[in-house]
Amino acid sequence: MQTSMLRNAARNGALAGLVIAVGGVTAGVAAPAVTLAAQTASAGTGSRPGALYADEIGGALLAQRGVVVRDPRHKVGPLPQVPASAYVIADAGTGEVLAAKDAHGLFPPASTLKVLTAITMLPRLNPNATVRATKRAASVEPNIVGLIPGHRYKVSDLFHALLLISANDAAVALVQASGSFAKGMKLVNDEAHHLQAYDVTAKQPNGLPAPGQVVSAYDLALIARKALSMPAFMRYDSTLSAKFPISRHTRVTLLNQNSLLTNYRGGLGGKIGWTLKAGATYIGLARRHGVTLIVTILHATPLTEIASAERLLNWGFAADGRVRPIGVLVPPLATAPHVAARQASGTAGASSALSSGQARSASSSVTLDVAVAAGACAAVLGGVVLLRRRGPRGRHTTGG
Repeated sequence: MQTSMLRNAARNGALAGLVIAVGGVTAGVAAPAVTLAAQTASAGTGSRPGALYADEIGGALLAQRGVVVRDPRHKVGPLPQVPASAYVIADAGTGEVLAAKDAHGLFPPASTLKVLTAITMLPRLNPNATVRATKRAASVEPNIVGLIPGHRYKVSDLFHALLLISANDAAVALVQASGSFAKGMKLVNDEAHHLQAYDVTAKQPNGLPAPGQVVSAYDLALIARKALSMPAFMRYDSTLSAKFPISRHTRVTLLNQNSLLTNYRGGLGGKIGWTLKAGATYIGLARRHGVTLIVTILHATPLTEIASAERLLNWGFAADGRVRPIGVLVPPLATAPHVAARQASGTAGASSALSSGQARSASSSVTLDVAVAAGACAAVLGGVVLLRRRGPRGRHTTGG
């Protein structure tokens, strides 16, 4: 069977009863689900990240645009209907995707992209170092925290502003701390590819509108899973309030915008986003009885995103272990150790902020040595294996 026919069948929900020929072996598929069971990685230079079609990473069912859930015996109640174009509910521990709607649909991210910015820059910046605010950082609109050009700000304060009040100016200052805005954005996109978040195209570190800037609900879940594994991120993200020194004589109080932390039992954190084009976007993280869930939402009706996340989380906690997964959150690619380099002064005082082993000269570029996917990935259900080749393009773009 041709690859395109398989993809269209998955997209249209027609895998039930489909006969699939794999490597000369014909196998019947009795139920419409394919989950990713294994992934092969290679350090060879002849391959590139992304062995599958981007809309098939994690399992073929995730390519469908409608709501996908597998509860054949109706052990759990129906999925809540929420006013959003896309969402994913996943178990952060096992990686199982419990339910989804248009998981790989491409939508503007709004401020949920700041989570990717944070997980990219946290390992690279010394929290006690300072960064000089540039005119570019201070002039971004809306500004939010109010950086003053030429003033120096502590890295840890910038992360608090980024994650508590979604400061757009802090996001720019943090990526510039890598040495330049362009270098910082390359790191952000490299980190997305390292996570196998191939739906992501990041143009602005704060998620403000930019042509071609998109994410998917699935990729936001990969990003959120990485954030959950980083104690520094979770510490900043769960802080309820913090003081931010705008200048030597002016301090403002930052209050966390994410009410999931205080209003939802087991709430761990997350990120709110909104722009006119993106609508409301959201990442929600919660833990109950040893189970940690991730909910990601894109292109939702404004002011409904947190309530919708709570309803999806409630369903997820009831469903976890009782429904068959529709896919998985794939693991990051293996990475080679970073080579320590000497510290040197960089643009906007950036190198002084780089953590030990991460400093680079202003003229050198930062590269990530990664092991890349081998060119194929196994998706297994009851011994049936679907192997497909992939180029990371060709996804549908939807939303605002």
